[in-house]
Formats: sequence, C-alpha cells, structure tokens
Amino acid sequence: MSKHTAIYCRVSTKSQDTASQEPDLKRYADACGEAVTWYRDQFTGKTMERRGWNKLMEDVRLGKVSRIVCWRFDRLGRTAKGLTALFEELGERRVNLVSIKDGIDLHTATGRLMANVLASVAQYETEVRAERVRAGQAIAKARGKTWGGSEKGRRLSVTDEQVRTIKRMVAEGEKITAIASATGLTRPTVYRYI
Repeated sequence: MSKHTAIYCRVSTKSQDTASQEPDLKRYADACGEAVTWYRDQFTGKTMERRGWNKLMEDVRLGKVSRIVCWRFDRLGRTAKGLTALFEELGERRVNLVSIKDGIDLHTATGRLMANVLASVAQYETEVRAERVRAGQAIAKARGKTWGGSEKGRRLSVTDEQVRTIKRMVAEGEKITAIASATGLTRPTVYRYI
C-alpha cells in the first residue's frame, strides 16, 4: 500500500479561514516528493474530536500516512494531554510529524522534546485566555452588564434545511456541539429537534 503525506490545517471558527497557513503548506506539499492528501477543520482546538482530524487519524491507523504536516502545533490541538497522546501514537506507528513554523520534526529527540514543550505552552495559552475572559465577565457583571439570550417574545426560525442537517448529523453520530456549529444554531435549539 502506498503511503501519503497528510497536510492538516485548522481554524477555530467559521469566520476564520486557512489562507495564512496554506502558502507554507503548499510549498511543503510541492517539495515533499510524495502523494499528498489535505485534511481541514473549522473547529475548536480544545478537543481532538473533529471531522477532518478524525478522518486523518483513521488513515494513520490504516497505515496510509507516512507523515503529518501542519503549519504550527497549535493547529493540531490546544491540550497538552491530547497532543502528548498524539505524539506517542504517531511514534508507535512510525508516522512522522512536521510543524513548519515551529521548525520541529518528531523523528529527532530534540523535536520530540520541543513538541511536548510547545504542547504545554498551547494549553497554558488556552487557560490564560479563559481566565482573562472570566475576569472580564466578572467585571462587566459587577457593573450591571448582561448578555446572551433573545429578546422576550422573539421566536427563532429554524429552516427545513437546518432540521434535515440536524437529523443527518445525529444519524452520523456527530456531537451536539458540532451540529450546533454546522447549523448556526444553539445547542438547546438542536436538542429540540432531536
């Protein structure tokens, strides 16, 4: 079975795009001398459960992938636990991992050390960001600010297409958060249609 290089890019929200990542990744793909398959996600890095990522890891486990290339390690995920487990699994399966901007290659001892340091830094940044958000919310709440929810009496309109998408994704075993993100609805609204 011939193996390929997996190119992975991710952004956290639908309002973002991968334009800043793609030029470097395309240059790498053109120069790698091996067949290339692209995997993409628009989903948070706080979980490793993402559609494109799951497909990539399925291909890794089937022995189809020789290396994974990403723009930066934080594009793979933002939890030290998830990234460390990933590094171990890739090592066991003899799949290399290259981060272009971080300049790291897991086939070297230094690369493995730096990858684990960067995984910890990514988790630290996520936790610090969450602390800042909570602190800002506490200050706003103390000043009487409220947010969220709809105006009283406003009825949310859900289209037939959104309902079909919800039912299809539920049948495919997708998580509620992913369904809400894909349909642009809140999780409570998605639950109403399950």
